[in-house]
Amino acid sequence: MKDQKTGYWITIYGIVAALLVAIYYLVNLDVFNSWLGYKYTPLLQKLSLSLFIITMIFLSSKIVARIIIAQTHNEGDRYNLLRITRFLAIVFSLIVVASFLFQNLLAAAATFGLLSLVLGFALQAPITSFIAWVYLVFRRSYLVGDRIQIKGFRGDVVEISYLDTSILECSGDYLVNDRRSGRVVRFPNSLILREEIINYSGPETPFIWNETAIQVAFTSDLQFVEECLLEVATKDFLDRYPNLSKLKQEKWKPAVYFRNNSYAWMEAVISYPVQPTDTTGRRNRILKGVLPLLNAAPNKVQFPEGAIR
Repeated sequence: MKDQKTGYWITIYGIVAALLVAIYYLVNLDVFNSWLGYKYTPLLQKLSLSLFIITMIFLSSKIVARIIIAQTHNEGDRYNLLRITRFLAIVFSLIVVASFLFQNLLAAAATFGLLSLVLGFALQAPITSFIAWVYLVFRRSYLVGDRIQIKGFRGDVVEISYLDTSILECSGDYLVNDRRSGRVVRFPNSLILREEIINYSGPETPFIWNETAIQVAFTSDLQFVEECLLEVATKDFLDRYPNLSKLKQEKWKPAVYFRNNSYAWMEAVISYPVQPTDTTGRRNRILKGVLPLLNAAPNKVQFPEGAIR
């Protein structure tokens, strides 16, 4: 859909560019000069030439955008590259506008310098956020699609604009799990320059480690409990990622350990890899798979009973 929209704009810009070239040469004809007056010819030619250059800049940006959409498979990289392309097109267009409004680039540079000085004091916060956006593009602290946590906010990044970042909140005030709450949180990009960022996602580490505990009695067969937990966790992982290589399977192999809790029961804890967006679902699948196995062997596994649980 996005590629079709880009192709549509390429066609529009191409037609506009052709019309501007035609206008540039038509205003030199005597029929137009006698109607408009010769004194307006240089102005119209300069205007049509400036608009033509701006049109070509945006046409080039759309062609580059189409190549980016076709060749870039990572959503976060594609988003950043498209943003950079759009920003450069705007900057180059403003330079063309400045050269049209001023007779020489020296006057334009002096004017922009003065404006920058004034706006620098008036717009400190937006400028800092824009600098932070440039930092994000090159440092890649997080990309669109990543799950991050920053200053108490946690969620999935859906937009990184020039001034702020939007995330779909996870947990929040109404949930105690890692599911999306349905709320959108927006914070200024400048926040990343003074706060630590926790990124749960990334191309090098697609999984994070999570754990789930089951309370059992000290008289339980701990070896049997461990085998059941490992069997269910490993099967669920391979079912979700059947094409994972043997090396990766070893790297993300789950583990079980035991610990005492404050109620004088023992906890069997399964530690396993999980994608950040699947923490609640994977925990549920493991519990649904392992509890029937443990309940089917009451002579090997005992669970907390009575008032203390």
